[in-house]
Amino acid sequence: MNGKVTIYDIAKKLNITAATVSRALNGNQNISEKTRKMVLEAAHEMNYKQNKLALALKSGRSNYIGVIVPRINTNFFGSVIRGLEEELNAKGFNIIITQSHNDEAMEAKNIETLIDSHVDAIFISSSSKSSKALQKVLDAKIPLIFFDRRKMMDNVSSVTIDDFTGGYMATKHLIDTGCRKIAHIVSGPIELEIFRERHRGYQQALEDHHIEYRKEYVLKTNSSIEEGKRAVDILFNLPEKPDAIFSASDFVALGAIQELQARNIKVPEEVSVIGFANEPFTDFLELSITTVDQFPLEMGRTAARVYLNQETNPENKNIQKKVVLEPKLILRKSTR
Repeated sequence: MNGKVTIYDIAKKLNITAATVSRALNGNQNISEKTRKMVLEAAHEMNYKQNKLALALKSGRSNYIGVIVPRINTNFFGSVIRGLEEELNAKGFNIIITQSHNDEAMEAKNIETLIDSHVDAIFISSSSKSSKALQKVLDAKIPLIFFDRRKMMDNVSSVTIDDFTGGYMATKHLIDTGCRKIAHIVSGPIELEIFRERHRGYQQALEDHHIEYRKEYVLKTNSSIEEGKRAVDILFNLPEKPDAIFSASDFVALGAIQELQARNIKVPEEVSVIGFANEPFTDFLELSITTVDQFPLEMGRTAARVYLNQETNPENKNIQKKVVLEPKLILRKSTR
């Protein structure tokens, strides 16, 4: 048969109405088991595919969930997505994954695409400084759930890590091991809460231990290995060089270590380095990297449970749930 098979083709083959075919395919209880079986067999033989979008428009549900991440090629976001899938797939949902590449315009485009696809909910780790595009999700009556990176919005639930505590414990560990000239590589836009809070934790740890906060020791970069190398180039051209580096990203920490080693600066004997995220490579290197674990798998699972709880309990639909997971410091060879 040429072209896409429709319910009318099945009806013609079986000499019944298209309405009967539609009811049989959608499990209508008024259709006899004999007719339902006959229709399903014919649909299978004719390779009939239901129009999922039409069904979504009719029922108000698509069983598709949209997920927006800055980038998928990190263990952190891959693990979050795995956690989401474990919980949501078990409830019959399928996931559509998009990437913003830390670009606000791309994130807005992803949001528009997912809204147009009639997803039942959108989970997002936002790269936007503005809430304008995110508000469109709420205006479309689609549940919005933040994970990792969030914006302060009404009626939006979130699952995050305590980034302030993570920044504080990383810096305190460096102080406890004798470091006093501690640099901080922000590793992302300071306008985003996660980087702002890690930086605030760094500041507070210095203050609590009576160590001067020095602006020249704080660098704003993107999260990449090359940016870590560039940061070391800047820091080690200062008159007074740091004896420790706290990076808000494992990738930047790795780049920093590579550049330090290229300059024959011993890690951790001369300079300690600590990262953030607990990416797998941090444990597999010969010089393993001390880091802060964000528990991404649990973050994904928890975010999914928050959504499912709201969907299955109508009284919870408009209740904001803010879940904050506790980070954990993972000690390895890159610190004293």
